[in-house]
Amino acid sequence: MVTQITRGIKISVATTFEGTYFKNHTIHFAFAYHITIENHSKDQVQLISRHWDIYDALNIKEIVDGEGVVGKKPVLKPGETHTYSSGCLLCSPHGSMSGHFNMINFTTTKMFKVIVPVFNLSAPFALN
Repeated sequence: MVTQITRGIKISVATTFEGTYFKNHTIHFAFAYHITIENHSKDQVQLISRHWDIYDALNIKEIVDGEGVVGKKPVLKPGETHTYSSGCLLCSPHGSMSGHFNMINFTTTKMFKVIVPVFNLSAPFALN
């Protein structure tokens, strides 16, 4: 598990390998990631959008931007936590993801970025 705190918001990420799938006549490696967002700040915040940089070992980069996370824009009061799971497909058994969440602080009404640290995606059978 990797963690990082940005402006009082702690992000923790754990990953799992889900298996291989054929899509468009090509094998893909499926990974799930489980993210916990903890508000350690003194202000109420809301996650508005996300940005992902997804890499695989074949140097293929995919950028994903979108509203909220898995259809939600969670509001976190001080001390509250939001957890969700999602996933991605890679063309190789190794890769990584990183990115950020765009959030709004309800006290200051200002937007800010919360960094999601780089986390590795690795199929266990491919590790030496």
